[in-house]
Amino acid sequence: MRCETEVPSTMLHRFDPFFHDFEWPAARVGTRRFMNADVYRKGDRYFVEIDVPGVSEDAIEITVEKKTLAITVDRPLGDDEERSALIQDRPFGSFARRFFLGEGLDPDGVEASLDRGVLTVSIPMAETARPRKVAVSTVREAIEG
Repeated sequence: MRCETEVPSTMLHRFDPFFHDFEWPAARVGTRRFMNADVYRKGDRYFVEIDVPGVSEDAIEITVEKKTLAITVDRPLGDDEERSALIQDRPFGSFARRFFLGEGLDPDGVEASLDRGVLTVSIPMAETARPRKVAVSTVREAIEG
């Protein structure tokens, strides 16, 4: 499944640093094999939150290459060979999600934390994309310099 958001070509538009994201296709037919995510802005940072219950920090890989943030999570089934599943609703295996970051974000400042089964990835706005005040001068001040 691919989900895309078009960015208007005009100069003035709502700033959306996440142009589009997509989930990797299922390895098995009929199995939902992607991670749901919430993306929101708070101050001058953007956050991606993904539920990863039962997953340790060692099973999470986060990479940033150019403007792509990739998150991969491995959730093992378990290594108990005597285990005989009767009902198996909880997903297991390898899950991945990619986000394409806009020009207004700083890929070098990405940070991540895991708390109570929720992975939170924090992405700061680039310094050049942060709002700044512009001083207003009179014509006379501009001419006299």
